[in-house]
Amino acid sequence: MRKVFDYLHPYLGRMSLGLVIKFIGTIMDLLLPWILSYLIDSIVPLRDTAQILFWGGMMVVCAVVALVTNIVANRMASRVAQLTTKALRHDLFSKISYLSCRQVDSYTISSLESRLTSDTYNVHQMIGMMQRLGVRAPILLLGGILVTLMLEPALALVLICTLPFIGVLVYLVSKKGIPLYRRLQQGVDQMVRTVRENIAGIRVIKALSKTDYEKTRFDGVNRKVVRRESKAGITMALTNPMMNLFLNVGLTVVILVGAFRVDAGLTQPGKILAFLTYFTIILNAMLSITRMFVMYSKGSASADRISEVLDTWEDLQVSPLPCGDEGQHVEFEHVSFSYNHTEKVLEDISFQLRRGETLGIIGATGSGKSSICSLLMRLYDADKGEIRIGGRPVRSIPPEELHRMFGVVFQNDFLFADTIRANIDFGRHIPEADLQTAVQAAQAASFIKALPDGLEHRLTAKGTNLSGGQKQRLLIARALAGRPDILILDDSSSALDYKTDASLRKALRTEYAGVTTIIIAQRISSLRHADHILVLDEGKPIGYGRHAELMRDCEIYREIGRSQMGGEADAV
Repeated sequence: MRKVFDYLHPYLGRMSLGLVIKFIGTIMDLLLPWILSYLIDSIVPLRDTAQILFWGGMMVVCAVVALVTNIVANRMASRVAQLTTKALRHDLFSKISYLSCRQVDSYTISSLESRLTSDTYNVHQMIGMMQRLGVRAPILLLGGILVTLMLEPALALVLICTLPFIGVLVYLVSKKGIPLYRRLQQGVDQMVRTVRENIAGIRVIKALSKTDYEKTRFDGVNRKVVRRESKAGITMALTNPMMNLFLNVGLTVVILVGAFRVDAGLTQPGKILAFLTYFTIILNAMLSITRMFVMYSKGSASADRISEVLDTWEDLQVSPLPCGDEGQHVEFEHVSFSYNHTEKVLEDISFQLRRGETLGIIGATGSGKSSICSLLMRLYDADKGEIRIGGRPVRSIPPEELHRMFGVVFQNDFLFADTIRANIDFGRHIPEADLQTAVQAAQAASFIKALPDGLEHRLTAKGTNLSGGQKQRLLIARALAGRPDILILDDSSSALDYKTDASLRKALRTEYAGVTTIIIAQRISSLRHADHILVLDEGKPIGYGRHAELMRDCEIYREIGRSQMGGEADAV
């Protein structure tokens, strides 16, 4: 919570000015009933028209000043809330961008989306309301009580007797409300996750006729959110009727006592009228404070969730470590890894690649092939062993420098709703010659030329207006355009025909000969010409060597080769 309020520091001057303006307007509101009381009891009996007009004019001036100052102060409060939330949302997005993959897995993407949207909105509402009502409501409450004490101490005591009951009510309800709103936001996280899954898998859902099933699943999640929201809303809404009960009972007592005092000649009608007006002001102030506490409960729960992310430690810190053999470009030395520190995904992985060499990785689904690339790019840290690039441990290389070394095509990569050129360039300001070379090498030039706008052809989100092979070729062009030191192709040719796949591999050998390449594939034809081939089975290396060696010595590799290529697999 304190982390979020730190963002208010740059605006303390503006907030202070706004609070002063708000204070002036509130004092004007408090003066109006007093002037009215004075006018009725002291001026009207004199029948002095000039005095009546003067004090009537004073009431008009006070009303105008109250109106103008409240408008100005509210605009300033809204501006502060807007700027604070803008900075908070920016830093939260930046923090999320630099979270390690392990930390993102821990929070879940849906929860991070919820914190970046609905939670920041709740904080925005809280900051704005605290400024608008944080000064006005307490001053109206305390000022109203003080003025009523001066007007009619006996009647004011009736009012004061109701305040302890109201204070205890607000405290108990607020104490219970904050945890309820925290649970509500967790339910919103789950609902966001369900919506994301449905949007991402909409084609599969339709293809398998599971629309009704997904509607039922969403309905269950939605009902849970509604139940939690209803419980939190009902709990917080308890304050309004209870406060109305306490204050209206007090108001009834005030009217009865006031009537007897006027009848007995102990007070004047103007004072009773002013007292009733102040009592209404105090009632509205208490209701405003109640609304403020409701918003504070929601905002506080959201602020804690935001602070939790902002306070997250930097998981993948850069550490000075001794260098190894500089002759090896990429080196894995007895590397083991698990996502949850219990079930090993990779166990005792070792290999070495010189600059320009190619490593092919093959194995069954779930054998840990993609995890090797994630460790090399340091998206995760290995549990055991050492990973080096150019003799430098990856844990000693700053992230910006490390990630610039790579050109990557992930297994489930993404194309943005933008032009083909923008998707390949990706904001890197790549020279036109390098971009064209990448397009040619990725075998994408032919279909791009056939499009009406060429490189300026606009794609839909995820590239749904392209075929699977066209998307993969654009993704490969994006990876090659930056002239990387290390190229990672994670199952990136699965949608390519054999001829295009062969042309791609030939272009990589000629145009990007000095690039160290790691190819993850299910087809042996995509990696049979690699300098080294690593065969994985349940995270363990069961074969390592060239194609001919593995066909001779590794039974699983031999079975894969013969099932895919028949007798051609035995040819070198």
